[in-house]
Amino acid sequence: MVAGTSARQEALRAFAAEQATVGVTAEEIPGERLRELEPHLASGLAGGFLYPQDAQVQPALAAAHLLRAARRAGARLHTGEAVKAVRLGADGAVRGVETERRRLDAAAVINAAGTWGGELAALAGVHLPVLPRRGFVLVTEPLPRIVRHKVYAADYVADVASGSAALQTSAVVEGTPGGPVLIGASRERVGFDRTLSVEVVSRLAAQAAALFPVLAGVSVMRAYRGFRPYLPDHLPAIGADPRVPGLYHACGHEGAGIGLAPATGLLITQQLIGKEPELGLAPFRADRFPAEDAA
Repeated sequence: MVAGTSARQEALRAFAAEQATVGVTAEEIPGERLRELEPHLASGLAGGFLYPQDAQVQPALAAAHLLRAARRAGARLHTGEAVKAVRLGADGAVRGVETERRRLDAAAVINAAGTWGGELAALAGVHLPVLPRRGFVLVTEPLPRIVRHKVYAADYVADVASGSAALQTSAVVEGTPGGPVLIGASRERVGFDRTLSVEVVSRLAAQAAALFPVLAGVSVMRAYRGFRPYLPDHLPAIGADPRVPGLYHACGHEGAGIGLAPATGLLITQQLIGKEPELGLAPFRADRFPAEDAA
């Protein structure tokens, strides 16, 4: 993470100190040493922080491995079927779901519907204000090792924590093993609008070139977008819903879902088999939002 000004560096310093309390290692890098780590960074940056414990996964590959493990454990997969109803008994407890093609009986239903988690919760008669937060990523032509780390501008921290629905962009630049550089990150709440936004991709390109001037003359091959599952307090909904016995939630992780998926699955599994979860789930209760958040 890099800061353009001393004020931004101080904000990163406070952020790193807070993370240290839960075991995250962060090494402060003065401005004059930044190019030892990233030779093509812009000059004049105030400093940054290196996170040596940080790691990356390829989301599609990680999901494929999780799916394979689930199948080995006995899971059955039905694809391309929208859930049309969550079935409840006379006592208000979950009895299963109905899809476009079949009825599935179950004493527990886990809402892992991502950005559509609020819609699935509504089928069970409960309020969960999951909203889509759109983001774009640019993909450049293949390049040599111009960018060696995943580099975040300091503004990214504030943008992630913001509750604003307006467009926010902050440079995130990442090299890939295949050569292309990935450029983000944008956030805006515009529903499920899939339209390519010239304003957004232009701002992302300009911010990336300001951070890495060498990128100014590079071709962008394509851009793609996705919808992060956003909850108003930036915490996911995890665990049993006290309003509907048998309903569990695993959604609202915003941009961190693929990294937090294994831990989320572990915590819900522990609840399902009657064990005390390793992490207290009170901050993640799905009933923490008043009904007016639906707006």
